[in-house]
Amino acid sequence: MAVAETQLYAKVSNKHKSKSTPVLLESLLAKGFPAHIAQKALAATGQKTIEDAAKWLHSHCNDPSLEDPIPQEYALYLCPTGRFYNHLQEFWKESKRQCGKNRAHEIFPHITLCDFFTCEDQKVELLYDTLKRVGDSFSQCFPPSISLSLHSSTSYLGFFIGDSHANILKEFATAFSSEASALADCHVKPCLKQLHLTLAHKFYPHHQKTLEQLAKCINPGETCQWVAALYSRDMRFVHYQTLRALFQYKPQNIDELMINTGDFIYVDPTQQSEVSEGWVIGTSHRTGCRGFLPENYTERANESDTWVKHREYVFVTASRFFTQTENVPNVKLNGEVCNPSMSRSVTNILSLQNTTLRRGMLVMRHGESVDQVFGKSWLQQCLTPDGKYYRADLNFPSTLPKRKDGVKHFEHDPPLSCCGIFQSRLIGEALLDQEVTVSYVYSSPALRCIQTAQHILQGLKLDQKVKIRVEPGLFEWTKWEASRVIPNFMTMTELAEASYKIDTSYRGNFPLSSLVPSESYEEYVSRSSAVIKQIITACPSKGKGIILIVGHGSSLASFTRPLIGLPARDSSDFAQAVRKIPSLGMCFCEEIKEENKWQMVNPPVKTLTHGANAAFNWRNGIVED
Repeated sequence: MAVAETQLYAKVSNKHKSKSTPVLLESLLAKGFPAHIAQKALAATGQKTIEDAAKWLHSHCNDPSLEDPIPQEYALYLCPTGRFYNHLQEFWKESKRQCGKNRAHEIFPHITLCDFFTCEDQKVELLYDTLKRVGDSFSQCFPPSISLSLHSSTSYLGFFIGDSHANILKEFATAFSSEASALADCHVKPCLKQLHLTLAHKFYPHHQKTLEQLAKCINPGETCQWVAALYSRDMRFVHYQTLRALFQYKPQNIDELMINTGDFIYVDPTQQSEVSEGWVIGTSHRTGCRGFLPENYTERANESDTWVKHREYVFVTASRFFTQTENVPNVKLNGEVCNPSMSRSVTNILSLQNTTLRRGMLVMRHGESVDQVFGKSWLQQCLTPDGKYYRADLNFPSTLPKRKDGVKHFEHDPPLSCCGIFQSRLIGEALLDQEVTVSYVYSSPALRCIQTAQHILQGLKLDQKVKIRVEPGLFEWTKWEASRVIPNFMTMTELAEASYKIDTSYRGNFPLSSLVPSESYEEYVSRSSAVIKQIITACPSKGKGIILIVGHGSSLASFTRPLIGLPARDSSDFAQAVRKIPSLGMCFCEEIKEENKWQMVNPPVKTLTHGANAAFNWRNGIVED
């Protein structure tokens, strides 16, 4: 046995068993799982639901370390929420953008109360009880706001906690550590040195001034609700790098690792010297299995991305919630929150503090269109001798919308493919899952864009509430139009009769007649800048609804860069960048109203990646040589 493993085993004590068997454990035992394995699964998933634990057990069925009695490590953090947290997140994003990633980006904003300690799986529930009891005893004396002062050095930037408030937090940490150590038979050490909330750590000295300027934009007196949260991590991988899988990889050899998109992989940097170039060897967080995987299928993740939140205690003072608590008779606002999905009433109350009302603009390329798959002459493949449309491949739409001038004009105004329809609906459903509120939808007059907007709204379940504003000014750079003329688009009447949810009362900023064939790049940039500013002006800034703009590959740069104050790219660079934008590629900008500007941030949903599927003739290679 390796020395490191021997040390880990030495930390484990199985002398004392829990006298009471929790309900979750009983359910797993009834399914036939051994007690120590069931307890390990519960500890690894935060003891939240049977489903989570059972899923973990299923995923780890081939985990070679499943039987190892190595416990999780736990830490108690005090975490900010509300507007103060939102400002911290803005600092996190902007500091990373301007100065690159530093050590603070590995973990979310927090004040460490008790650093990591081990606890046997069967005794973790005692930590939850301790957090609840100690939280209750300190709820009345917990400060309504915490005094924070900015401190800076050549390698550290953060807020120091004022002495009077720090003493209360240290007393809370000491009380938790004493009771947890006694009840759960583990060594918990409270943090008794200078309490702090780190903003940046281990950065390049020449970035200090920039980071300080960004930090001064944070108002430490902003509304904040503090939460004492108990987190755990896998102690075996503390000094490893954490990678996130961007794509699925199916092993080609027995020593390779199966990964799914979004999986986390632990990689030991000291073990990579013998690995072939372009490959890494790592252990899957999801399955516990180990093997080789292609490095270009992954990206660096944050250290805390694999941590599990077990329980949290929400400190709420009467001055923050006063009358609202009367409407929630069965919910304790001061107390343990046992599940991230809190009761809706408490969530609604917390949301009053946790949201900063901001406008957002989501610019998106349309879904896959038939000409992308079958070429510019796609329509010729779908016409009978008498000129009627038929479905020549399952990726062609089953029918085309009716238009008075027949199907010929669809050649230069192509519809979505069936895969494009599916893509668009999938993006809408993903936005719905993320609780994104779309208040306005603008679309290029191209049919593929209107169809994309329609199916996104259907995925969002907003197709009966939000109508599509067709804006000719959103059409792509006309120089790229293969026909060298402006396409003959469907009329508003035709679109409405084809059941597209069009806002027929909307009058575009740029009439169709103003689109010039083969316009210069400068003309296109000017048009794009003008139309996006007019759209922003026309959409009230009340609330936090998003403006969705469905356009073309060229739209992402031409609409967002003027909004965030960047000049237009050189035309050759612009063309190169546009070629790399896939179907439903997107950019997201959000408004910083107090500074009267916009910034680009991560889109609210993940990217959509899939492989090609070529046409297949069963004769070739199957029947004929």
